[in-house]
Amino acid sequence: MLEKDVTIPEQATSSREPLLRVEGLVKHFPIRRGLLGRQTAAVKAVDGIDFEVYPGETLGVVGESGCGKSTMGRLITRLIEPTGGKVEFEGRDITHLSMGKMRPMRRDVQMIFQDPYSSLNPRHTIGTIVSAPFRLQGVEPEGGLKNHVQELLQLVGLSPEHYNRYPHEFSGGQRQRIGIARALALRPKLVVADEPVSALDVSIQAQVVNLLDDLQDELGLTYVIIAHDLSVIRHVSDRIAVMYLGKIVELTDRKSLYSAPMHPYTKALMSAVPVPDPRRRGLKSERILLKGDVPSPISPPSGCRFHTRCWKATEVCKTQEPPLIALKTGHQVACHHPENAPDQVPGQQVLAAAREAVELITPAKPESPAEEPSEAPAGDGAALIEGDAATPSEPAEESPKE
Repeated sequence: MLEKDVTIPEQATSSREPLLRVEGLVKHFPIRRGLLGRQTAAVKAVDGIDFEVYPGETLGVVGESGCGKSTMGRLITRLIEPTGGKVEFEGRDITHLSMGKMRPMRRDVQMIFQDPYSSLNPRHTIGTIVSAPFRLQGVEPEGGLKNHVQELLQLVGLSPEHYNRYPHEFSGGQRQRIGIARALALRPKLVVADEPVSALDVSIQAQVVNLLDDLQDELGLTYVIIAHDLSVIRHVSDRIAVMYLGKIVELTDRKSLYSAPMHPYTKALMSAVPVPDPRRRGLKSERILLKGDVPSPISPPSGCRFHTRCWKATEVCKTQEPPLIALKTGHQVACHHPENAPDQVPGQQVLAAAREAVELITPAKPESPAEEPSEAPAGDGAALIEGDAATPSEPAEESPKE
C-alpha cells in the first residue's frame, strides 16, 4: 500500500478559508457525589485545543488512550455539547446550535464510529440502516431510494444483494463498510472517522484504509481521522496533530513530523514504531520508555502536562504552560525545549527527576557484519521516512497502543 503523495504545507493552506475551525475547545465532564449530586471535580477530557481543517485534506489525530481524541471528534460533530470554545463550519458558528438547527448541518458533517458491531442496529436490515439518513432529512434520491442505497453498497465494496440482510450476517470489515456507506449517504463535506480500523482484523485494515482514500479522491471528502496507530495515520494524513492529556502538543505536515519530531512526547511515540526489516530479527530497536503512569485528567500537572514524564523538563516546564506556537520550520509545537529546533528557554537546568523519567533501550550488537541493519534505529525519526516503515499493508508490524 503506497503512501499518499500529496502533502498540504502550511503556506498553501494559509491562503484558503478553512472548512472547519476550532478555537479553545473545552469539554469537562463533571464528577458529582453525595445525595444532592454536587459537583466535586471534573474530568478535563479536552482542555483548550485550536486547529483548522481545509477542504480536501486529511487531518490525523494521534495520542495514547485517554488523551481526548474521541471526545474531540464528538465535539466537532456536535454529538456532545462543549463546555467552552468555538466550533465553526464553513464560517458558521455551530458551537451551541439546537438540535433542530443542527439537523440541516448533519448532511455536511458525518461520523464513522470505532466499533462496527455496536454502531449498527441488529434488528434492522442493511437497506434500512443505510437509507436512514435519507428518511431523517426528507431526501428522495433520484432513481428511487432502494436503487441509490444499492449503489452506495457497491461504492464501498459490497454487493447490492446485501440490501435485505442483517448486520450479524457480516464480518467486521463488512460492517465497517456499511457504516462508511451510511456516513456517505448524503455526500457530506466533512467526515470524522474515530478509530475506523482499530476494531478490525489486521488483514482487513489496509483494505478499509485504501477504501477511504479512494472515496476521498472520488467524492472530494475532507477527513479528520482519529487513530492510535502511527502507521495508519502516516498513510492517510496530510497533516497530523499529536494530543496528550487533552491538549495538542504538536501539529504539522506528515513529512515533517516523521522526519523531525519536535515535541519529546512525539519522539517517544515514534520510537515505539517497529521497523520491518528481516535483518533486524533478534535485535532490540532503540526505544524511549516513559516511566510512570499517565497523570489523571481530573487534576493534570501544572505547567506543561508532559513534564512529569519528560527527560528535558526544567523548572519553567513545571510553572508555565507552553503555548502552541509556529516555529520557523512550520511546526506548531507546545514545548519550552523542542527537539530538532532552537531552545525556547535556553539556560534552564534539567530537573533531577527528569533524568529518571525515561529509560533508553539501545539495540544489541549484531553477531556478524552481514546482519548490520542499514536503517537507523526505530528511535530515530529519519528511519521512519528512509526505511521501510510499518504501514497498514504490513499487519504483522502493527504499532502497539501506548
